[in-house]
Amino acid sequence: MNSRMRALIAGGGIAGMATAMACQKAGINAEIYEAYDESAGLDAGAYLTVAVNGLDALRAIDAHRLVIRAGFPTRTIRFQSGTGKRLGDLPIGGKLSDGTVTQTIKRSHLYSVLSAEVKRRGIPFHHRKKLTGAREVDGKVVATFADGSEATGDVLVGADGIHSSVRHLIDPSAAGPRYTGLGNIGGFARVDSIRLEPETFLMVWGKRAFFGVTPSPDGEKWWFANPPSERELSREELAGMTAESWKQRLIELFRVDKSPAVEIIEATHGQLIGTNQYDMPHVPVWRRGRMVIIGDAAHAAAPASGQGASMAIEDAVVLAKSLRESSDVPSALARYELVRRPRVERVVEYGVRFSGAKAPGPVSRIIRDLVLPFVFKQAASPKSMQSMSWLFDYHIDWNEPLVAAA
Repeated sequence: MNSRMRALIAGGGIAGMATAMACQKAGINAEIYEAYDESAGLDAGAYLTVAVNGLDALRAIDAHRLVIRAGFPTRTIRFQSGTGKRLGDLPIGGKLSDGTVTQTIKRSHLYSVLSAEVKRRGIPFHHRKKLTGAREVDGKVVATFADGSEATGDVLVGADGIHSSVRHLIDPSAAGPRYTGLGNIGGFARVDSIRLEPETFLMVWGKRAFFGVTPSPDGEKWWFANPPSERELSREELAGMTAESWKQRLIELFRVDKSPAVEIIEATHGQLIGTNQYDMPHVPVWRRGRMVIIGDAAHAAAPASGQGASMAIEDAVVLAKSLRESSDVPSALARYELVRRPRVERVVEYGVRFSGAKAPGPVSRIIRDLVLPFVFKQAASPKSMQSMSWLFDYHIDWNEPLVAAA
């Protein structure tokens, strides 16, 4: 495709920035249009993991070292019940050829290093550009913004998250995100009295809620919790929750468990921002004409999958390759969907299974805690780990043509 092609990217988060860098490497002029003063999501979640498959996709666009320098390795998940019983350990994926493993990184640091790299590469990054509409004119797509300005390009990429505007521009009847019945909140604490295994997540299936924590290299405890709620909290309710009110709620949930949760939460200082946890049910329409959605806009996996960021990065690289290799934009977008849809929908279902186990009833909880030690022992076997190769060993060769999965 003509290297003078121009891609308009709605959304300056992980998906948008990765898409811009991938497009540039593919010889496509890319510009990012972000609705907020800073990259969206800076305050949405304390930290995240980038799995080895996401790092491998970043390596295809010469960016994986950014995450490695700003994060730290995480190799294992250790599971524990609310009674203090050890349920089992699981490795978090494998290794890249250079020995790199899954990385844990503060969300703000990830946004910062990616944003700095986008700017270093000379990719235009426009803030305060809230997308309000788009139309096709004479073989181009024209995006309109809330400030009255417009931008014209060859393709509009909706990298604007789970509440995507571009998704509804493509398909006005598109379903919204699906509430999982859980919340998501996390923070950082220094509690020298609590010793945790380095490069390991301790995940506690508590009696009332799920808790996870990992130590950073300097000893700080990075934690998250998934408080259940049958009712989806409104934006106003979430905004009205103070750090102290969150701490009180979480301490009450975890007080009944034998775990470090209460001590860590009590020692946490600073702002705490809670969110509802969502995933996306099957999204029938990803593209129309010269518009397409990627990342959470198309297929948000529940955080339990540990794959949200990695799937968005993979999308970005595959989309740029498809635009580079196809003769026209609609064909490129069709090819992108053909390659990506089977994989990402499998990952979404993988996340659903884990989320469902986080908030069972009393009887189901007893059964779960009896069965899981045997499940984890089997899952950690070489044969079982090989069965997960579909998830972690996924590789995008930048120099080879795209091939859809059989």
